[in-house]
Amino acid sequence: MTDNSSYRSGFVTLIGRPNVGKSTLMNRLIGQKIAITSSKPQTTRNRIQTVLTTEEGQIVFLDTPGIHKAKNKLGDYMVSTAEHTLQQVDVILWLVAPTNFIGAGERHIIEQLKKVKTPVILVINKIDTVKKEAVLTFIDTYRRELDFQEIVPVSALKGHNTDELVKCILKYLPYGPAFYDEDTVTDQPMRQIVAELIREKALRLLEDEIPHGIAVTIESMKEQGKICHIEATIICERESHKGMIIGKGGQMLKRIGAAARQDIEKLLEMQVNLKLWVKVKKDWRDSDFLLKNYGYNPKDVLDGE
Repeated sequence: MTDNSSYRSGFVTLIGRPNVGKSTLMNRLIGQKIAITSSKPQTTRNRIQTVLTTEEGQIVFLDTPGIHKAKNKLGDYMVSTAEHTLQQVDVILWLVAPTNFIGAGERHIIEQLKKVKTPVILVINKIDTVKKEAVLTFIDTYRRELDFQEIVPVSALKGHNTDELVKCILKYLPYGPAFYDEDTVTDQPMRQIVAELIREKALRLLEDEIPHGIAVTIESMKEQGKICHIEATIICERESHKGMIIGKGGQMLKRIGAAARQDIEKLLEMQVNLKLWVKVKKDWRDSDFLLKNYGYNPKDVLDGE
């Protein structure tokens, strides 16, 4: 790592409507899968911190939950986390879909961004899904709404133009030494990442009405020789959901476990023995006690932790 007066380091948040590709972009930029992704909105529930270190500087990314209209206490917590982060960072990356239509959700974000002095880089994601000439019209549409420092079209999925985005971000970070060692990729506890990987597989494999009503807790995680033994519980809100998660003859739970184990083995670089259970906790998303129990602490947002 270079240690001279031109080195830059700082904090960058990714914001945007649910399902615009924030987690996919962050995983692409740091070159490793930390944030879970799925086609369902509001996948990210906590503020995930990851680190990208280059010769020129260090970027600490905060991937926040998508800004949306909250329907319960979990939703309130997610929105509060996202909006609070805007005040704490050096650069805001606002991800949008490639379109000329600016809906109510985007208007809400624009109003939030007007209140902050933080530099904002607009990132138009998923450009691999539209014609090149159309991108110019999208840039023009958004340019009229807010005074952006930069507008960068990218494809997080394909990696198009993401190197250019990193250069743009570094330009707006303060000069100073790195916050983390150069081999640090995340400050997330490993148990939390493992829980999220299991939740991702459940999100992908289950019916639409179940996923937002699930959480995953790691009961134990122990290395014995060359094998890591993990016991985890999937929490759901209804008995009928429990049946769907387990599936006929336990088949769905086996599929979730098998898919999660592959990703966990890649992450830990060792063999994994994964055991899954399912428990029902009615309306846990509206219980302060259970939200805190499952790792979503609204107090963290207020304290700015």
